[in-house]
Amino acid sequence: MAKSIGRWYDSSLKDTKRGSEALEQASVDLQAVDKCGLPETYKVWCLQLMLIPKLLWPLLVYEISTSTAESIEAKMNRFTRKWLGIPPCLINVAMYYCKAMLRRPLKSIVEEYKCGKVRLMTMHENSEVPAVRSLQPHLRTFRKRKGGLKMKKVIGLTQTGRKGLGSEGIKWWSKAEGKDK
Repeated sequence: MAKSIGRWYDSSLKDTKRGSEALEQASVDLQAVDKCGLPETYKVWCLQLMLIPKLLWPLLVYEISTSTAESIEAKMNRFTRKWLGIPPCLINVAMYYCKAMLRRPLKSIVEEYKCGKVRLMTMHENSEVPAVRSLQPHLRTFRKRKGGLKMKKVIGLTQTGRKGLGSEGIKWWSKAEGKDK
């Protein structure tokens, strides 16, 4: 009896299985939106405002790898390019970059996934409840993001655009406290 329970636990409660379920759900949902009779721009709207938030929940709750989020984004990119008539040679940066001249208000599911993981870890670290603060989930993504923020501080302020040096005030992440962090 104990062996069968252990086998059931190993096969059905692993987060890797949840990742494959999220990938399969993305495929099913994208096919459903593609087959509906909406115009292509509305299909992109459905993707951005309905499917991405729906798919982000399991990505944020379970310990699912970044590569799974990247494969979901690759599927979404194929459909988005098809619906908007974007050629395959255009790189993903052009689709998701917010400061470009021809800006598209598209969200990258990988960036949303990474930001959500950092938010989760920061909430655990800065919680006022000691029991929550003691629960520190192991997240590899958080280490990389935190390192990136530290590197940004080392690099310092950089000039962007035509504004003069020091025209925009910046709050450093390391000096922020509590909810600001």
